[in-house]
Amino acid sequence: MTKFLDSFSVVLKRLFSNRERFKALSLYFFGCSFLAFGLLSGGLWHPAKLVKDLFEIIRTPDYLLTDYTAVGGLSAAFFNSGALMLLFTLILRLLKMPISGLSYASVLTVGGFALFGKNVFNVWPVLIGVALYSLLRKEPIQRYIYVAYFGTAISPLVSFFAFGLPVSSLLRFVVSYTIGIFVGMFLPSMASYFLTLHKGYNLYNVGFTCGLVGTVAAAFFRAYGVQIPVQKIWSEGNNLVLSLFLLPLFSFVIFCGWLLNNRSLRGYRKLMKHSGRLLTDFVILEGVPLTLINMGLLGIISTVYVLLIGSQLNGPTIGGIMTVVGFTALGKHLRNVVPVIAGVTIASVSNSYDLAGPNNVLAALFGTTVAPIAGEFGAVWGVIAGFLHSAMVNNVGFLHGGFNLYNNGFAGGLVAIILIPIIKAIHKREDL
Repeated sequence: MTKFLDSFSVVLKRLFSNRERFKALSLYFFGCSFLAFGLLSGGLWHPAKLVKDLFEIIRTPDYLLTDYTAVGGLSAAFFNSGALMLLFTLILRLLKMPISGLSYASVLTVGGFALFGKNVFNVWPVLIGVALYSLLRKEPIQRYIYVAYFGTAISPLVSFFAFGLPVSSLLRFVVSYTIGIFVGMFLPSMASYFLTLHKGYNLYNVGFTCGLVGTVAAAFFRAYGVQIPVQKIWSEGNNLVLSLFLLPLFSFVIFCGWLLNNRSLRGYRKLMKHSGRLLTDFVILEGVPLTLINMGLLGIISTVYVLLIGSQLNGPTIGGIMTVVGFTALGKHLRNVVPVIAGVTIASVSNSYDLAGPNNVLAALFGTTVAPIAGEFGAVWGVIAGFLHSAMVNNVGFLHGGFNLYNNGFAGGLVAIILIPIIKAIHKREDL
């Protein structure tokens, strides 16, 4: 065992000698893992069914809440997720982007939401729109690529037009992509402005932006009599097989980080001293090894939390877990995440939603978007933020009609906008 450990450590450190290549490989690793799981779940032996299920995922209206593991099965859902992670990582490499905490956060978030809302059809218009924006401003696309990645939160709007209009298929395609491109062209300027409202205490800033875009879209639809159906597709019964996939995956990530960190957790306590406020890039500030340890640790904690409260591992909850994992490279850590989850859990005891149901479990996972509040002002404010977030997130979805996949980013922005002035007044902080 010791000999194997030493040999693996040598190989790992040899790969790590080229930092950029190693970081890219780690992103490819997540994509390949999800893709392989999808293939081994049946797609490899039934390719025709896999293709059919992928088309089912693409053509199903995918506004919140649409669990792709229920729509197309585990195989197609994880294939879709893995494929998008690989493609989005490849784009970063082709653009010669340095891999940073933003890279991990954006790619893994896309992968997570590719289990319940994003697919290989509806994500591209936003990217094209952002690219056109950079072209019109005569600025490099690299400056806005992460806004484009996070901006795919509005992808359900593309699918709504592509498969919901009573016109020809070609016209639906043209209209859907045109609207997606149009939205993408304005996302960078809007996201930059809205960041000033919550002061970086809401990690899912583009989610807040897309929430407002979705609200405007939904308002217009309702004004002209277009009904937006309420949808909740939620699968059950896959906890064992998905646990056997996720827990070893995150354990391996911790193991790699531990080896690269000279077989220790040294420095992790220092990492947790950061508030996590945007942009706290742990890859740059604390290095890849500690970031990997942080990713794996919170991945395991998030997975175990879902299981302990009796909820389900499925597309939406794994999307939440992967978003937590992605943002552990960009602000989240044990000290600022746990209070928020505790706040949501406490709220679930007294509110009208089932602790193990979709509303509360997703609020707990995605609600960690306000983790910087706990990181900067302490656990008590983190619990309060989580408690408030639990109420907010269960009521703002109606505003955007489910068109914004980052519903918690929208709610988290509102929570930060409400809480930060109160904290400022109580703590007499003029620097906020």
